[in-house]
Amino acid sequence: MLSYPGVPDPLRVLHERPQECAFHTLTPRQAVFIGVVLGLVGGGLIVRPVVTLVALNATVMVFYLLIVFYKGWLAYLSLGGSGYIEVSAEEVAALDPSRLPSYTILVPLYREAEVLGDLVANLAALDYPTEKYEVFLLLEEDDEVTRAACGALALPPNFRVVVVPHSQPKTKPKACNWGLELATSDCLVIYDAEDRPEPDQLKKVAAAFEKLPETVACLQAKLNYYNPRQNVLTRLFTAEYANWFDLTLPGLVAAGGPIPLGGTSNHFRTHVLRQLGGWDPFNVTEDCDLGVRLEKAGFRSAMIDSTTWEEANSRLLSWIRQRSRWTKGYFQTYLVHMRAPLQLLRSLGFRRFLNFQMIVGGTGLCLLVNPVYWLMTASWLLFRPALVSVLFWPPWIYAAGATCFVLGNVLFVALFAAACAQRGQWDLVKYCLLAPFYWLLMSIGAYKALGQLVLRPSYWEKTDHGFFHPHSC
Repeated sequence: MLSYPGVPDPLRVLHERPQECAFHTLTPRQAVFIGVVLGLVGGGLIVRPVVTLVALNATVMVFYLLIVFYKGWLAYLSLGGSGYIEVSAEEVAALDPSRLPSYTILVPLYREAEVLGDLVANLAALDYPTEKYEVFLLLEEDDEVTRAACGALALPPNFRVVVVPHSQPKTKPKACNWGLELATSDCLVIYDAEDRPEPDQLKKVAAAFEKLPETVACLQAKLNYYNPRQNVLTRLFTAEYANWFDLTLPGLVAAGGPIPLGGTSNHFRTHVLRQLGGWDPFNVTEDCDLGVRLEKAGFRSAMIDSTTWEEANSRLLSWIRQRSRWTKGYFQTYLVHMRAPLQLLRSLGFRRFLNFQMIVGGTGLCLLVNPVYWLMTASWLLFRPALVSVLFWPPWIYAAGATCFVLGNVLFVALFAAACAQRGQWDLVKYCLLAPFYWLLMSIGAYKALGQLVLRPSYWEKTDHGFFHPHSC
């Protein structure tokens, strides 16, 4: 039965913590700072163009080189195994069902009628006492097709339909905030429409939370894809996810950095999430943002050794839309938390502050500069223009550039391949040689994100699902 909740406030972050909300992309102080920097660069290009370009190139090159070594270091740290909370089968079997924490599962849905039946079956199959968990299907008021499909299903008794009234911003985090207001459980997790979590995932998290301090407020499960061989795009997407969730994030946990959470399968202590006001409804990577806000508030996130399987986006234009939303959200998150850099430094400490700069700030920078440097390299090899030669003088800049080009590309291809091998997906390793073309697509999404950051900062580009059929891979 469709029902409207009471009168929750899905915009609590805006109303209670406006300094941490992406409602405004830039503060006046940030706008002035960016204007001054652009003015100085513009003036330098007019007065001393070569010197200015060389200085810009050297600055970007040094930061890029640091990111290359940093990503390699995170992968190295992940090999130690300390980045995951492991729960054995014996620990799961020893759990007393009567003492398990209560759970709320939030599933934000919009135009997801095609996968609704599989979703309900997957969540009903979780190995957890049905009286201990409830599932909120969060439907948008104007999504009549999904509402009709939901109404036609015989939902299990622990499933509840929540209709989110139409209002702006029309985003996933706003819908999740409605569900959070209704939750009375000990723990809460988000799953996406196409998710297939491992059946014992809730029990593993319950066992982990029981032995962890209260300061660990979130456990992020690993994500991977159940359609890795559908086409070349899904093969590379699978390699990227394996690298991110099996190498980078565990390394980040081991390094003590703030974790940019994934958009699904992040398990929270509900009272902590409510204490923080839930998700920022204006941030289109509310997961990454929330990971930072948890750290600033004195809580920690960790990785749990359990996997949720998703559908990899197999259509190029849809993939670029999805990627541009993710990158735009990283831009938003960086700008929001850098409104007061010294305060952020005090809150996180130097090490975690540096991790934030490298992961949240550095990710977008790399995607923006990659095609520029590839174009410069190609033009120098083909035409040897004098300007490119000047930009890479003195010799140390040339050495740094060559290191970035060779070591960076080789390292990231190797990390993709190693992550696939670690997952036992040996047939995907050879496709990792195509990773540079994949990064070019990511850069296209990044430039699209940069434009939307200015024109449509909180616009949520929907990712379509339901294109995978088992016989296609």
